[in-house]
Amino acid sequence: MRLSATSPLLAAALALALAGCQPAEEAAPAADATASAEAAAEPAAEPDRNANVDPVEAVLAGDWRDPANVARDDWRHPRETLAFFGVGPSQRIVEISPGGGWYTEILAPLPQGKGSYVGVVNDPAKAANERARDYYANANGKLREKLAARPDVYGNATLVEVDPAAPVIGEPGSADVVLTFRNVHNWVMSGHEAAMFKSFYDVLAPGGVLGVVEHRAAPGKTMAEVKTSGYLPEDYVIGLAEAAGFVLEEKSEINANPADTKDHPNGVWTLPPANNHDEADRAKYAAIGESDRMTLRFVKPQAQ
Repeated sequence: MRLSATSPLLAAALALALAGCQPAEEAAPAADATASAEAAAEPAAEPDRNANVDPVEAVLAGDWRDPANVARDDWRHPRETLAFFGVGPSQRIVEISPGGGWYTEILAPLPQGKGSYVGVVNDPAKAANERARDYYANANGKLREKLAARPDVYGNATLVEVDPAAPVIGEPGSADVVLTFRNVHNWVMSGHEAAMFKSFYDVLAPGGVLGVVEHRAAPGKTMAEVKTSGYLPEDYVIGLAEAAGFVLEEKSEINANPADTKDHPNGVWTLPPANNHDEADRAKYAAIGESDRMTLRFVKPQAQ
């Protein structure tokens, strides 16, 4: 069953999670002057209450989700992934590089009460070249259009534009959870990986969680071998987070795919959903499915 954004069932489900979660201390992230997604035509409605539906389940069933995105749930495992990261509606959630908004459709409507959602995108004005500037501007514009189209769902969401070379996501300690899905390889290729992980550490409150999902290289592969493939060695990603000050709390195989041989002619982009391959090979790569991915939960240590 799909739920509309204003249905009593969805709204009540979100309220249930609030009742069971410890409220986080309120601290609004600093918004970039160019952020505009929050300027919706009307605020998101306060939902009714129903104690029988899990809030994540309710959001997953929302009628605002693109059917093409829903079709990928079996590959991306949002229910299990968010449970592993401990994401709930009372948290101050930050999503890094939302792209087309696959997870934004789930995360942005989730917060209630003291909870909040901030999506962090690259500032086109800080792009390294004209091609990157145009790409960021186009992607950001499409994401803003998506949010603006459903103010009843996304009316409380905020987008913040950052300089990827020196990102400042928000006030220090103003987030409870930072999430990034399949983005680390992009920062590695652009040389921004250390700066990005430092910004995650800075914005999180002590005890806050960093959740990372990333395409996983085959064991034994070096960075030199895989840097442009879209896959990364798991120990390398763990090292990036630990160098920023995080502690690895747990790994999960939620997003593992043993069928992924990771030796494709166009790297990870050979596989769905990019499908950068010859048409004759469509069935072959469809049978493999989406990539094998590491799923890592880090924590920012409590202040000593």
